[in-house]
Amino acid sequence: MENLVQDTTVQKPKWIRVKLPTGKNYRELRTLVDKYKLNTICQSGSCPNMGECWGEGTATFMILGNICTRSCGFCGVKTGKPLDVNWDEPEKVARSIKLMKIKHAVLTSVDRDDLKDMGSILWGETVNAVRRISPGTTMETLIPDFQGLTKHIDRLVEVAPEVISHNMETVKRLTREVRIQAKYERSLEVLRYLKEAGQRRTKTGMMLGLGETKDEVFQTIEDIRNA
Repeated sequence: MENLVQDTTVQKPKWIRVKLPTGKNYRELRTLVDKYKLNTICQSGSCPNMGECWGEGTATFMILGNICTRSCGFCGVKTGKPLDVNWDEPEKVARSIKLMKIKHAVLTSVDRDDLKDMGSILWGETVNAVRRISPGTTMETLIPDFQGLTKHIDRLVEVAPEVISHNMETVKRLTREVRIQAKYERSLEVLRYLKEAGQRRTKTGMMLGLGETKDEVFQTIEDIRNA
């Protein structure tokens, strides 16, 4: 009798499988992160590329703890009531960057809507600490929106990291669904203000594959360009 059962198995692409993290760079980076009790978005966000990046000796340090006051649908970082600010963190991050001989460091943070300064003071101290302890290192700072309050954004502009980045994450229609406590226009205002305040290099990013249309993507790019 002829087999009428249809095979519906979908062949997964080879790139979806990642190797277990190994190697000298990975071990050294893991040791430093554990020793100084640092946070990385790689770990907190459960990034599948962590093994590959750490194997190359690169990581994105995350300051202001590992508990976020926001609950973006796409993000793996824990949401809840954050711990007190660790004022030793800037020094520890900077020393780790020096020990790792990182030429270009990427720094990010959780949102700290629970703090009066939204975490901007520690942001400034971290940039200054890296510049003092590892003067040959350039920096990209991926910042939150600070609820659009320019006095907090100014603290980053004043310490002048080489790049200040703030991500749009998605198109306007999906913003409320993807990052419920953020606003599309507010993120554009952050990018606009950074340029007006004299920041030389700004950067943003967005995800694809969340249900946006091609026209919406192009419109977002146009909005960013006009910001």
